[in-house]
Amino acid sequence: MSLVAIVGRPNVGKSTLFNRLVGMRQAIVDETAGVTRDRHYGKCEWNGKEFSVVDTGGWTSNSDDVFEEAIRRQVVIALEEADLILFMVEAATGITDYDSQIADLLRRSGKPVVLCVNKVDSGEKMYDSYQFYGLGLGEVWSISAANGSGTGDLLDEVLRLLPEDTSAQDDHPDLPHIAIVGKPNVGKSSLTNALLGEERNIVTPVAGTTRDSISTRYNKFGHDFMLVDTAGMRRKTKVNEDLEFYSVMRAIRAIEHADVCILMIDANAGMEAQDMSIFNLIVRNRKGCVLVVNKWDLFTKDSNTMKEYTKALKERLAPFDDVPIIFTSVINKQRIMDVLDAAAHVYDNYARRVPTARLNEVMLPEIENYPPPAWKGKFIKIKYVTQLPTRFPAFAFFCNLPQYVKAPYKRFLENKLREHFDLLGCPVQIFIRAK
Repeated sequence: MSLVAIVGRPNVGKSTLFNRLVGMRQAIVDETAGVTRDRHYGKCEWNGKEFSVVDTGGWTSNSDDVFEEAIRRQVVIALEEADLILFMVEAATGITDYDSQIADLLRRSGKPVVLCVNKVDSGEKMYDSYQFYGLGLGEVWSISAANGSGTGDLLDEVLRLLPEDTSAQDDHPDLPHIAIVGKPNVGKSSLTNALLGEERNIVTPVAGTTRDSISTRYNKFGHDFMLVDTAGMRRKTKVNEDLEFYSVMRAIRAIEHADVCILMIDANAGMEAQDMSIFNLIVRNRKGCVLVVNKWDLFTKDSNTMKEYTKALKERLAPFDDVPIIFTSVINKQRIMDVLDAAAHVYDNYARRVPTARLNEVMLPEIENYPPPAWKGKFIKIKYVTQLPTRFPAFAFFCNLPQYVKAPYKRFLENKLREHFDLLGCPVQIFIRAK
């Protein structure tokens, strides 16, 4: 899937446009520069084509002397990872020094760039946008991210310039793709090296080195799959905001091209906000997941520690807590084969097709015992269930009044599916349709 990065100086409306493209108010919008510390990423669908969008906004500190270098770094990282750059400027302010410097980087990059002038929300302001032809980036697209005017034409241009998606062109399309993802310094490189049985410096740890995630075929001990390595995204000495963003962009790529993701966390740090961001990305992309708690040998334990740790993790992951959790010490090669076994098991669940006859035989009695609640005196009758032909487990339930089946009952149906069919580690999607 293609990746589009929105870049520009602070307060030009990057987060507002991002929210409009992904169709939800996900990024915080505020007048203050540097409000948003987390990276935001989502999916945009336009005219039947889907692509990922990354909002690079809200990232610099309020100190003016820091702006120039921080903005330059964020644009460089976006240039390396993205397929297309949406460069945002503001009509009323005109061309600033920052805009000129970013435009200079973009011109030299060779990447497709779409220049959009924001806050053009009236006919008079349209004249303010013509000055931006002076940046030398070609056509100027006038939009108002706040009210949506001009965004349709902008998206048409984005689709026209996006390169063809090459992710499907794979050497081994029939093999499962398993990606090792997680924050930097949790042991992804060590796990990859331990599994492959050799020291491999696959990805350089310095931000600014353009390297794709490397796929390696793993064919040992009865397993045969493509191991997608995303290790070595930053050094311990380079822990700063722009590299955190770099790791998220790399994780988006790896997750979208994988079937099952091995999410590694540090036992001592626990499930932190960045880990949850990556986990939510896995769930949003409907990928299988195995959670690996690494560095377990360094964690202070008593007889019930593992049980309590697992319980706390599941509470943090709710509502999707049906995930295998493996406690490892990669450096001691402790339980690393359990990780592979769990990943293979999740892939089997992910790819499983449940016969329609079996589904109805099991689910219809469950629905009869606990039917959907009546809505305003109208009784809902679910008559039939089938699995949809998607890559991930998705089920359609056909009934007379689908609009009255609410989220709590969908969760009940999902729980019953998990109870009767092994769907460990797989996000499940429930569709209610009119019969």
